Amino acid sequence: MTSELTPQQAAQGALRAGLALGDDRHEGVAATANHIHSVITMLRELDFADTPPAVAYRAGQENVDATL
Repeated sequence: MTSELTPQQAAQGALRAGLALGDDRHEGVAATANHIHSVITMLRELDFADTPPAVAYRAGQENVDATL
């Protein structure tokens, strides 16, 4: 398990990426990055069992037998 990104770490990461953030944005960037990380963590825990990968899906080839 990783710890949450701090505002100071967000500022350092932004500078390494060539983005100079204003001091007032560090907290918001850290909060957004932490939220994205938590969502990705949840998605990684999903069990797709025998679901084929998206590259195996062919649009328009499904059997449509529902009445509208």
